[in-house]
Amino acid sequence: MEKPRILIADDDEGVRTSLRLLLHRTGYEVIAVPDAAGAMEMVRSDTHLDLALLDMNFTRATSGDEGLVLLRQIKIFRPELPVILMTAWATIALAVKGVQAGAVDFVSKPWDNRGLLLQIRSAIEVYGVPHNVNSDSIDSFDRCGIIGESPRMLEIIETLKKIAPTDAPVLIMGENGTGKELIAQALHKNSARCDRPFVKVNLGGMSSTLFESEMFGHKKGAFTGAVSDRPGRFAAADTGTIFLDEIGDLDLASQVKMLRVLQEHTYERLGDDRPRHVDVRVVCATNADLPSMVSSRTFREDLFYRINLITIELPPLRERRSDIPELVRFFVRQNSDETGAKASQFDDGAMDLLKKLPYPGNIRELRNLVRKCVLLIDKEEITADDLLPVINPAGVEAASVEATFLPDANALDNMQCAAIKSALQIHGGNLSRVAASLGITRQTLYRRMEKYHIDR
Repeated sequence: MEKPRILIADDDEGVRTSLRLLLHRTGYEVIAVPDAAGAMEMVRSDTHLDLALLDMNFTRATSGDEGLVLLRQIKIFRPELPVILMTAWATIALAVKGVQAGAVDFVSKPWDNRGLLLQIRSAIEVYGVPHNVNSDSIDSFDRCGIIGESPRMLEIIETLKKIAPTDAPVLIMGENGTGKELIAQALHKNSARCDRPFVKVNLGGMSSTLFESEMFGHKKGAFTGAVSDRPGRFAAADTGTIFLDEIGDLDLASQVKMLRVLQEHTYERLGDDRPRHVDVRVVCATNADLPSMVSSRTFREDLFYRINLITIELPPLRERRSDIPELVRFFVRQNSDETGAKASQFDDGAMDLLKKLPYPGNIRELRNLVRKCVLLIDKEEITADDLLPVINPAGVEAASVEATFLPDANALDNMQCAAIKSALQIHGGNLSRVAASLGITRQTLYRRMEKYHIDR
């Protein structure tokens, strides 16, 4: 008979050592990790865990929020796994929160060995489950246009299959053009809310003065120009999913208002003091480094923890080059369907060259390049020689272009810099056209030009 396997997650090495010795002597197999990331890695990879024993604070914080977040994450991926929470800062309120989030028991530090062993044995006997639980992914999962079979993308798809049926808030992180909106659509499409509204909100393009009116709505006469009642985006998304894109661009005052509706599920229209309840699943996206913004106090820590119960990090296209051929074929078919033009094919040489380009604009840039090639090159089969004038209309020798685009790990900045300089020359310094041709926003273009010290 196999020994029961227990996962211990605690940042204190002394606690891990004491628990490991105690549990080993009692006949348990123990896996001990020092942080939440290690705990989640074990939960997702080890299907033979019988119980998790989790600390509630992995830093100097004493609120217990870190442990509650970890507990909720575990319950999404392994809802059947019994969890016992541990903390040196025990309160009745914290224990209640833990049980409400799915914990089966609560232990105060320092613990009584006999009492702890009794709690562990009872939890495994009462809540333990057989290890042959079927956790196969649902075959009918709708990818919503997400393309890719690279290891990183397959891992993301498997994560989506697990979390889509839940109401867990999700934070999608990645560079511009990596497909964050498609991920949000897949989460909605494969959820129990799939037949309810899916409301997209671009917070990056929203004025802070209009934030409350746009998000929560207003009553007639609430301000000059409010000639009628207007529902906000949260009202439109009620019972469905709201996708908050570019949430990292919210100013601090708007972050406070956003936090309230996410915490309390209520809001008030401008000009109306009657609270309104809203039932939405929240999916956020950003290309900003939110953890760094939290450290610099430009993004609220409590809002960050509220939106990132589950985080999905999308890789840039340069880190999933094996997916480029499939993406190219998809964009060719898509262009043919939209325009009625005959679908062209890219031969092996052209495809190899496409796989070497830097793509600062990621998938969006690749899509624009494929469409441009299909429109400009009137051939059934496009070769590398046909492709070079499109990606390098300035007329640099082919050998120089290919050398520039070789995917050397140390040459990525040079590739991006060369692409921007070439586009600036082609479009005569018109930044709007340069950004459009590269498939990136003007803001991203400004940042890249500043990074590479490029002048118009």
